[in-house]
Amino acid sequence: MFTGIVEEIGKVQSIVKSTKSAKIIIKANRVLEETKLGDSISTNGVCLTVTEITHNSFTVDVMAETMRRSNLHILSPEDEINLERALRVGNRLGGHLVSGHIDGMGTISNYENEDNAVWVTISTSPEILRYIVQKGSITIDGISLTVAYVDESVFKVSIIPHTKEVTTLLRKKVGAIVNLECDMVGKYIEKLLLSKEQASVKQGIDMNFLSEHGFA
Repeated sequence: MFTGIVEEIGKVQSIVKSTKSAKIIIKANRVLEETKLGDSISTNGVCLTVTEITHNSFTVDVMAETMRRSNLHILSPEDEINLERALRVGNRLGGHLVSGHIDGMGTISNYENEDNAVWVTISTSPEILRYIVQKGSITIDGISLTVAYVDESVFKVSIIPHTKEVTTLLRKKVGAIVNLECDMVGKYIEKLLLSKEQASVKQGIDMNFLSEHGFA
């Protein structure tokens, strides 16, 4: 689990792509502290397992499903990425609970300055927008942010100067692809409600129902 509070901006040292998967070496400093093989690091919001470590880099293997579902498939050497180590029990939870399991991708469609903040508009699919609510939480490339606006085709977040300085979001151009993870609470509630609804339907099918509809 993560918090969406980016600890460091890393840089892709190399990326070796297979047919569908990839091996990525990432240059970093802070997130390497106390990190060991097998630990998880959020990389642009994607939970990845550390397979090799040097004094200034770590290596991850990215499977085909992750490449399809995230913007890791468009990374190139020297690209900057947001990094965060897994949440340590007892630490302050400054953002929100983030699993590192990406729901899909969005596209930055507009930037707009307002005093000391920058509004970022992101377009994405209806399948993702259904879980995004105004004043709810969203993770964009591993950054925990508050949704300030949402409609049927886009949502918006407002970026303060600190977030601008410590993350890559405002360094991207309009048209850039970003990873999105919706607040997991909404997904669990939907799953529970659907399961309850399906159970009610099944319970309603008995011998009387079958007889009334000509099946018995």
